[in-house]
Amino acid sequence: MDGEGPDPTPRRNSLERWMDRRDRRRASDHWITGTRRALPLIPGGGGSHLAPDQPRLLLERDEDGRWAPVGVAIDAAAAAEFLSQ
Repeated sequence: MDGEGPDPTPRRNSLERWMDRRDRRRASDHWITGTRRALPLIPGGGGSHLAPDQPRLLLERDEDGRWAPVGVAIDAAAAAEFLSQ
């Protein structure tokens, strides 16, 4: 050949590409989800549509980016009101 060696910058492996995609997705999810969440308090978890009359744990994102509990809503309607504030 002409004496050229291998590319001095190795190609990024698939794990690094996956981590980049994950970080971008997390950043976009933070924008979508905002700073409040409501999680159903039903055995086994599940979607909120499964038990609209059950209580919800209310969470807010603190200044460090962690979710902190702030209360409990009696049902999905009360949780929706919390989320829309």
